Amino acid sequence: MSLIRRASVALVSTALAVSAVSAVDPAQAVPVDSPGGHGATWLAGQLSATGVIHNRQFDFDDYGLTADTAFALDAIGGHRKDVAKARTALSKHVSDYTTDAAFGSADVFAGAQAKLLVLAQTTGGGARAFGGHDLVSDLVGRVITSGPSRRRIEDVVDPANPFGGDTANTIGQVFTARGLLRAGEPEGQSALAYLLQQQCDAGFFRLDLPADKSAADQSCGTGDRADTDVTALAVVELAAVAKGHGRLKVALASAIRWLMRHQHANGSFGGAGPTSAANANSTGLAGWAFLTVGRCGAARDAAGWLANRQLTGSLAGTKLAGERGAVGYDNATLQAAKKNGIVVETRDKWRRATSQAAPALIALTRCTR
Repeated sequence: MSLIRRASVALVSTALAVSAVSAVDPAQAVPVDSPGGHGATWLAGQLSATGVIHNRQFDFDDYGLTADTAFALDAIGGHRKDVAKARTALSKHVSDYTTDAAFGSADVFAGAQAKLLVLAQTTGGGARAFGGHDLVSDLVGRVITSGPSRRRIEDVVDPANPFGGDTANTIGQVFTARGLLRAGEPEGQSALAYLLQQQCDAGFFRLDLPADKSAADQSCGTGDRADTDVTALAVVELAAVAKGHGRLKVALASAIRWLMRHQHANGSFGGAGPTSAANANSTGLAGWAFLTVGRCGAARDAAGWLANRQLTGSLAGTKLAGERGAVGYDNATLQAAKKNGIVVETRDKWRRATSQAAPALIALTRCTR
């Protein structure tokens, strides 16, 4: 297996690659001429004729980003055919996305399985018979059933793979809890219990699960780094399944309070580590979380910051012709595109930013203070 393949699989679970499932009622699509509508139109245009996002820079079909795009389009509404096209494409590549079988490796990625399960459930794909795969049973098999790390998800790691290693993290645990709870599987409760151990006292969720699966203490500890994206994702994903789960409701309320305390005055958010500066991915997820729980003021503030980094107006005759609706990751990305256009080397970054930002822009048309 190549390093590029391993890197693309790892992005399934990183904060920048994740897109959430909408908890906003998508029954009525946002206006096509609204910021969210323009973002959705641009995203739909990124799908190939076969329904996938193709990365021209490294020449591979990006199934994780295809799922992100489908999630965003489903949330915004008005693109049912595009969502169905992406879902159908993914149903034909379940093993390609969730395993390394095509590369002769036995690796299986729990985070990818969980994300695909939620996509199938959300978009009407038939989770127990998705492209010939029972996504529910497959994911249940990735939940540890004994020992100190019981209830945690883990990858199947091929010892013969020199690039191998367990890539499962809190993002995958979020999707697992959501997917298995919705499926009515007992392991959903287990996955949720382990997930709640990853929330720190301040209210945020950490990204990395404990490196030592045999450690007695598997919970968040002093010194663990806050992660805006994971915290926001937990709210967006799990608010829809919180009914009847008192501990989960308390946890989500604590997460929202943490997000409220860390929103910048201009409405933006930074992520963690190298993404700590204000960016559209983190701001998009946080704004989406606020919108999910009805925090309209904070949601509109985040959406306003995003709208200021969205390509708008008549772009005909410029290097950005055909790119209206795309959202830039940050100011530098936006300025570079105005000078050079969105080129092969930067398009992936624009796609990831827009898939998380466009649904948050719904707040500008649906949310009043």
